[in-house]
Amino acid sequence: MALDIATVRRVAALCRIRVSDTDLSTMEAELNEILHWVEQLTELDTDDVLPMTRVVDVDLPMRDDVVSDGDCADKILVNAPASAQGFFSVPKVIE
Repeated sequence: MALDIATVRRVAALCRIRVSDTDLSTMEAELNEILHWVEQLTELDTDDVLPMTRVVDVDLPMRDDVVSDGDCADKILVNAPASAQGFFSVPKVIE
């Protein structure tokens, strides 16, 4: 797939990149070279390659999912400016 100058101008406009007319031919050659490299990737046989998320196959350590209430409300409420019945006390903002 080869790009022409009109296509390069359109791509630049879509990307919101201002490209002068003198730079269009240089950009056309560079983009065509990049597309050529991408086309070479289709020649690779990837049938036996498994999809992966990282280069090295690593199993991440997992911790047990334990539910706890923390049981430290008293310690937390010490830092509150005001508290009532084990909860934060805030000024009323709705009338």
